[in-house]
Amino acid sequence: MKRKILGIIALTVLCTLCFGLSAGISDDKVYINGFDAAYPPFTFIDKSGKPAGFDIDAIDWIAKEMGFNVKHQPTDWAAIVPSLKAKKIDLIASGMSITPERQEAVNFCEPYWEVKQLLVVKKDSPLSVEEALKPDRKIGLLRGSAESKWITENLLKKGYKFQLMQYDTTEMAIEEVANGRADAATVSNTALKEAVDKGLPVKSIGSYGQPDVDYGYAVRKEDSQLQDTLNEGLKRLKASSYWDELVKKWDMK
Repeated sequence: MKRKILGIIALTVLCTLCFGLSAGISDDKVYINGFDAAYPPFTFIDKSGKPAGFDIDAIDWIAKEMGFNVKHQPTDWAAIVPSLKAKKIDLIASGMSITPERQEAVNFCEPYWEVKQLLVVKKDSPLSVEEALKPDRKIGLLRGSAESKWITENLLKKGYKFQLMQYDTTEMAIEEVANGRADAATVSNTALKEAVDKGLPVKSIGSYGQPDVDYGYAVRKEDSQLQDTLNEGLKRLKASSYWDELVKKWDMK
């Protein structure tokens, strides 16, 4: 009888230890990744209606490697940080710029990609950067983007008089330039490459002054365990051959 009791106690202790080790990230926990549905090659909805892109593949690999489940949920970009804080989503893996303003609201994992910010015009446009930013010009960009914040603080509030045209997706901003309804758009080098590859008649005329930015995955301030897990998963991913496969697959360079 004594031996039986000791066995039960030992089993209880073992179960407790196992639970304690797995309490941070549970195998049956489903984390929701909020993403921009129109920001290729990082995240978008493909022709079959499924989430696709560099970040989708990367997070799927990390989830499998680190032992958790992930669901990808299209989310309005202008509301994506509030959605994260309100616990409607659990992370943002979708080509998000790491900015001081965002760092006050959320925590970022280690940077995983650097992008250049460019001013894009129609392919046959003679405009220079200086001419594109003159009064009454129409400059398009993604609503709620880091570009929008930077341009407002560093150009419009310092005397520039161009008209800022905000769109729900980066693709829409570039398309408005291509069809002549906007004089220029501020986009990343990766977004420009994607547009040119699709045949849109646009080109870069150079930087408008915003420094290059790093992309990172965002989580809530209190979710340090998830942040650590994503960092470790990202570290393993970048050390694996699959990272190079993803870069090649999505033509990132």
